[in-house]
Amino acid sequence: MYRAEIVANQSVQEDITELLEQTVPDVLYTVIPLVHGRGKNNRKLGTTTWPETNFLLFSYIADVKVPLVKAVITAVKKRFPNEGIKLFLLKSEE
Repeated sequence: MYRAEIVANQSVQEDITELLEQTVPDVLYTVIPLVHGRGKNNRKLGTTTWPETNFLLFSYIADVKVPLVKAVITAVKKRFPNEGIKLFLLKSEE
């Protein structure tokens, strides 16, 4: 089992969640809708200077479904290459 953490611009939240639910129908997840931070290329702090913000989605994924989650993120990144979409996978115990 893996903990999947997806951090991305709020503008693609619906795209990610819809495709994730279509691709992995039984997926359960939690969304933290407002996340501030600094990435490799820019800051998303929700301020006047740095107005954009991110969201965080996390889910526990069975090993066999990890490739499906990767495929979802790859597809969304292809549609929105400049949105800083990141997927982190951490091995987890059940």
